[in-house]
Amino acid sequence: MEFTDNELAFLRYARFGELPKPVRPEDRVELEETDAPRTWLDVGPSREEMQATRPMYG
Repeated sequence: MEFTDNELAFLRYARFGELPKPVRPEDRVELEETDAPRTWLDVGPSREEMQATRPMYG
């Protein structure tokens, strides 16, 4: 079964509702990151935390 463009547009509207208006270029702002970039070392528990919980979980 193939839908026409109008039928697909209606189905999108029925599923998601009306989309918000796009942001005008003059209303956009450029972001400036203030935090230091994260590395994979920053994510997750430390080696000491992992070893401390190992006996609890096998």
